[in-house]
Amino acid sequence: MPDFQYIAKELSGREVTGLLTAGSEQEVVNSLAGKSLFPTRIALAETAEKQQKAVVKRVRSKHLAIVYSQLADLLHSGVPLLRSLEILEMQSSRPTVVAVLQDVRQQVADGSRLADSLRRHPKVFNELAVSMVRAGEEGGFLEDSLKRIAIFTEHQEDLKGRVVGAMAYPVFLFVACVLIVSGILVFLVPQFEPIFERLDERGELPVATVMLLSMSNFLKSYGVWLLIALAAGGVWLANYLKTDRGRYMLDVWRLKVKGLGPIIRSLAISRFCRILGTLLKNGVPILQSLRIAKDATGNRVLSEAITVAAENISAGKSLARPLAASGHFPREVVEMISVGEEANNLEQVLLNIADNMEQRTYRELELFVRLLEPVMLLLMGGVIMFVMIALLMPVFKSAGALG
Repeated sequence: MPDFQYIAKELSGREVTGLLTAGSEQEVVNSLAGKSLFPTRIALAETAEKQQKAVVKRVRSKHLAIVYSQLADLLHSGVPLLRSLEILEMQSSRPTVVAVLQDVRQQVADGSRLADSLRRHPKVFNELAVSMVRAGEEGGFLEDSLKRIAIFTEHQEDLKGRVVGAMAYPVFLFVACVLIVSGILVFLVPQFEPIFERLDERGELPVATVMLLSMSNFLKSYGVWLLIALAAGGVWLANYLKTDRGRYMLDVWRLKVKGLGPIIRSLAISRFCRILGTLLKNGVPILQSLRIAKDATGNRVLSEAITVAAENISAGKSLARPLAASGHFPREVVEMISVGEEANNLEQVLLNIADNMEQRTYRELELFVRLLEPVMLLLMGGVIMFVMIALLMPVFKSAGALG
């Protein structure tokens, strides 16, 4: 018999959700009526799950950080877990968060552990959060684990926002440059063609103007086809990057690109160190922590190096040696990890590495962007100056000839 997911109300008006196995919706209604429940919605479990997944895609990390922090505060104050989840559900103003918390609370009420309830929503609660919650439940320090997850989530959101904010202005300059030059070539240059034709007949048209006219005519004749080709190329590239080989080649290029490659590498390594250190500090076994942390780097090249390191640890060897052999981790990072292993203080060393690398990397990113901005302005100004010179030289020459 199929499973039905329902939403019903008690006599007091309180809303509850659950799962029933029945032959039809009418059997579900009869079963709920026997429990003094009045159903407001009944759907097949598979359909409800698909709808739920469609909703929870829009839950943002910064909203989850608030949930983690508030849940930790409630538990620390002695409020029971079920009551804490109910309070968060009632006070949340975001329907997506309410839907997720409602399901989590119902699963906990049915006897599931909090970590297992969170795992039902992989698009909302990542493996890092689930593993830390599980370790907190098993070790009796759930509120501390939730507080650390909140701090970690806020920290990652802040770092992401700073990186995106730093790159926004250079990208804006590049797009503005392309649009302005394209507009000049398509709409302004053709207005000067009558003057250019007379000079071209006399063989007095400057080389720069000839080049400008060629580009303008090309855009007028083939501009639409160029846009179609670029769109088709973008679609092909997007599909290629979805393949394993495409993603791997992109990750290789990210690490090798001049200027930005070392910054991307440092950000990935610092994220790996922070997640691994946070997991170890919360009592998660090192092999499981490495499996989670390697995926958090966001780079397959680094993930492969960490996978090899995990194999060494399972064989009773150290973590530092295979990381050094990969050639992707800086020597000072490897040395600090080695010292942390020997001193049995690896988790704190990893967190210190993450703090130091993030501060240094952000300074490098800020310097890179500061250098990139004047370069983009000079490039933009140089292109526009070339266009204006190519337009004005024939005009001045014609005026001189008339004089």
